Amino acid sequence: MAEDLTLIRSTDKKEQYESLIPQIAGLLAGETDIVANLANISAALKEQFGWFWVGFYLVKSGELVLGPFQGPVACTRIAKGKGVCGAAWEQAKTLVVPDVEAFSGHIACSSLSRSEIVVPVFKGDEVAGVLDVDSELLDQFDATDAYYLEQLVKLVSL
Repeated sequence: MAEDLTLIRSTDKKEQYESLIPQIAGLLAGETDIVANLANISAALKEQFGWFWVGFYLVKSGELVLGPFQGPVACTRIAKGKGVCGAAWEQAKTLVVPDVEAFSGHIACSSLSRSEIVVPVFKGDEVAGVLDVDSELLDQFDATDAYYLEQLVKLVSL
């Protein structure tokens, strides 16, 4: 597949995901470099949805370390259990946070972030990283986002 995307401008998130995920799968097909793949996933999600920040943190030496992302500069390292990313890693489950200021222990990498979703990326039974998405809007993410982003990270081989 060519390195381009056909973006659809729809208010239906399900329709957007169902168009985008097969295109991302095509971008990843045959490419074994994890940095390239995570970078393309981040870029594709940012382009389709226009979210404030989209990226990955990878588990390295007992902490989450910043990986490929799209958006402003970010926190470089996050401890297990700290912030939304660290909590999703520790709990090994997707966390949807409608208002980050209401999340106990939230790490404010940017004061512009208002809501967040973090999806664990598994290698076998272990969390090997997380997909982190932030929005400047409150209550941006829901079960639809959780479902499709969980499907998307299954395409990732860490």
